[in-house]
Amino acid sequence: MALKLPPYVHAFRDRHGKARYYFRRRGFRRAPLPGLPYSSEFMRAYEAAAQTVGEFGSSRSRPGTVAAAVAGYFASSAFASLAESTRKDRRRILERFRDHNGGNAIAALTRRDVEALVEARKSRPGTALNFLVALRALMRHAVLLGLVDRDPTEGLRGPKFRSDGFYTWTEQDIAAFEARHPVGSRARLALALGLYTGQRRSDVIRMGRQHVRDDVVHVRQSKTGKSLAIPLHPELRSALQAVPANNMTFLTTGHGKPFYPDAFTHWFKRMCREAGLPARASFHGLRKAACRRLAELGCSVSVIASISGHSSLREVARYTAAADQARLARQGIEALTGTPSGKLAGQSGKPRSKALK
Repeated sequence: MALKLPPYVHAFRDRHGKARYYFRRRGFRRAPLPGLPYSSEFMRAYEAAAQTVGEFGSSRSRPGTVAAAVAGYFASSAFASLAESTRKDRRRILERFRDHNGGNAIAALTRRDVEALVEARKSRPGTALNFLVALRALMRHAVLLGLVDRDPTEGLRGPKFRSDGFYTWTEQDIAAFEARHPVGSRARLALALGLYTGQRRSDVIRMGRQHVRDDVVHVRQSKTGKSLAIPLHPELRSALQAVPANNMTFLTTGHGKPFYPDAFTHWFKRMCREAGLPARASFHGLRKAACRRLAELGCSVSVIASISGHSSLREVARYTAAADQARLARQGIEALTGTPSGKLAGQSGKPRSKALK
């Protein structure tokens, strides 16, 4: 199966048969991309090209158009204050909107137009909702600058849908990954960092020995800005002791360089496939598994959030609710049968020794 290239990347072979890659998009500067796709140097050049498109587009846009409004929003303090991952997603959504509507007047966008745009995406409710959120931010910026009199997205609700989000790793998944990737491997270290700190990809790939002091991992979350102090779990300590201490970050590429987020995602997905995990298994699922383990051990919502750093306790409450349901169900079966439910299932009933504490 051919490797899927990032958006707006074009490939060809030169007269010597060497593969060449370029960032090419209508209305934007053409930029060469060195190295192999998803390597650190490739992603560095790719992200640099993507970061300059908004400013380049603004000078070519007529005032009052959608294109000019989008470029202005990208240069605003409101956009700059967003988390890096949110900026990336919002930029992608609004650039696509600009590609199709850039020459239209921003003031001509009506509520009916917005409803039609959301309706066109209704087959993918999550996509429709993200589009509405991004467009609302753009229109609020346009109102603030006086480009429009009224926000056409005001009061408009996105589609309702049910989703469990990212796949949560099971204990069987974790055991299979550990069996395939022993202590001392980069993959095992990545697993330990995700499972025993409960942090997002963006924070894990920045972690280094400078963040560990007195057996505590100190994290400042890139998405929320929240500072956390997480005691070092024995399993994570063992994984760290088994790898060289000659890099600024714990996790590095095959060339010893820090990972870029997308490159790390593709690499870790490959490690999951090697371990025979479900296709849905991703690094973020380890964060959810960490929360699940804590909930199953009876930890409160506040305790779990003190490690994961969740800003909203509603999502954390889902883990505790699921754990409480399972615990109460076991008690019910025990009451009916007079036999511990763990023994009925052929289990020891003992708490998991490796659970994140």
